[in-house]
Amino acid sequence: MERATAIRRILVTGSTGQLGHSLQDTAKDYPHMEFVFANSQTLDITNSEKVLKTIGMGNFDYCINCAAYTQVDEAEKNPETAFKVNAEGVKILASACKQYNVALIHISTDYVFDGEKGSPYTVNDHPNPINVYGKSKWKGEKYIQEILDKYFIVRTSWLYHKIHGHNFYKTILKKVKKGEELRIIDSQVGCPTNAVNLAKYILEHIVNKNQQYGIYHFTDGQAMSWFGFAKNVLEENGLKNTTNIVKDNNYRSFAMRPKFSVLKI
Repeated sequence: MERATAIRRILVTGSTGQLGHSLQDTAKDYPHMEFVFANSQTLDITNSEKVLKTIGMGNFDYCINCAAYTQVDEAEKNPETAFKVNAEGVKILASACKQYNVALIHISTDYVFDGEKGSPYTVNDHPNPINVYGKSKWKGEKYIQEILDKYFIVRTSWLYHKIHGHNFYKTILKKVKKGEELRIIDSQVGCPTNAVNLAKYILEHIVNKNQQYGIYHFTDGQAMSWFGFAKNVLEENGLKNTTNIVKDNNYRSFAMRPKFSVLKI
């Protein structure tokens, strides 16, 4: 039964990541929402007893799950850890949300797709992940759909924050500062997404009391390669003519990555 008060109570897991930080920064613009921000130390989503207790005592309306194992290459070497967090941890969260009638907003990824379609992926396209990270995220999605009715799975891509976290945007600027030549691949295409924009998008679901539960895609909408993204970062920071940047498609990562993972929004 819905509480009489208009205040919405929201639990945010994984709050020290770039999206978690973005939600913390954005929260001040939503005075009618009451946030509880939890990091991996205060709430490990793989600890079922702690999760159940936290959600059970919190009287929450929503849980925004930003907790994830996102190191794509490391996931290939440590698949147990990736699945423990991205799948089993999500199952624990979903079960607790089901028990206490909490709507779950879960962040997923373009990497649930194999990149072979050649055109933007819709929410109705069937996932076929080609690396451990994508497989673990896809399993987490399936757990949510099996357990919950009240959920939003929000897939996004190439997430970055200009201040927080480890990401491509900040890496490019760090290399420029060191005077390094930029050798960037041009063979993968996706949509870079500012975590601040994703945070606002998520909170608007709550503001608008959206009850059209299911899978959603959100990106900043502009498809480009990593090389194109790097050029945009340089131009935005007034560094376009100060740095040598070349295409280098010989770079090989440990994990396979989808060649074309643009999400249709």
